[in-house]
Amino acid sequence: MRTMTAIVAALGALSLAACESPADKAAEKQADAVEATGEAKADALESQAAATSNEAAETQLNKQADAVEQAADAKADAIEQQAGKKD
Repeated sequence: MRTMTAIVAALGALSLAACESPADKAAEKQADAVEATGEAKADALESQAAATSNEAAETQLNKQADAVEQAADAKADAIEQQAGKKD
């Protein structure tokens, strides 16, 4: 699922790259960095979840990973939207 999200985001970015202003491109780059950081943190939490034998801890870590990724996506979307309002 995360791979598909990344692919769709990359394709969307490529399709808009030709008509973006420098500010839009900078915002897109910043948003991509935020998403990548969130994904890395979520992946680390999921690895911890997979390594634990405690089912409750595993569930909690997976929920935390989902929350981290959703927060990063929301922040990245806000960055992109804010850049779009400046045009």
